[in-house]
Amino acid sequence: MSDETAAETTGSTWRDLAVARSLDPARARAEKRVQRFLDAALELMTSSTDKEFTVQEVVERSGQSLRSFYQYFAGKYELLLALFEESVRSTAEHLEELVAAEPDALGKVRVFLVEHHRICQPAPRTKTGKGKGLAPAMAPFAQQLLTEHPKEASHAFVPMVGLLERLLDDAAAAGQIRKGMDHRRLSGVLLQAVMFNAFGTTISGTPVRADSDSDEQLWRLVLTGIQA
Repeated sequence: MSDETAAETTGSTWRDLAVARSLDPARARAEKRVQRFLDAALELMTSSTDKEFTVQEVVERSGQSLRSFYQYFAGKYELLLALFEESVRSTAEHLEELVAAEPDALGKVRVFLVEHHRICQPAPRTKTGKGKGLAPAMAPFAQQLLTEHPKEASHAFVPMVGLLERLLDDAAAAGQIRKGMDHRRLSGVLLQAVMFNAFGTTISGTPVRADSDSDEQLWRLVLTGIQA
């Protein structure tokens, strides 16, 4: 079974698979080494103007060896997948904390979508200061993954889709959104709409401003489609 098949069928993340490759019985040490590679890659992506980096640069920044890198990752693409999954997981945890503070079921859906849109926007987020979210440096890779590798993207977005699906279930149970919709499928459609809207800011010809209400505009559009 290939690594890609294993990741999709077992529910393991690419980071888990990287750690599992280690022959070192001390799993904690393997976890730390993998995390150092991920941290180094993210630092290079956020500090470089072209967002590109080589495996050698990651190795040098992490202070580890090239042999160690290939012990955990098959190459740069697999490292990016692990980094992207970490970013998605971090975003899901942040959004779950935010929606927990909202008492209204439909209000939770709104908080999720509006905040996720703000996180995905390339402009500095002045409206909220919490959460790592999808690092801006990961945006180009996210677009590539969504359009060219839908299976891998689907696996990476499991935490986000699962959270939004639960929120939609609760809103439907409260009679606040239309019944009979496939909430898992709808979750995927809404996440794609949010991300592509945030990434494609140049389509409208209006650059994102700190005081922009594009996230609220998107929410009003979504609400028209799902509200009971």
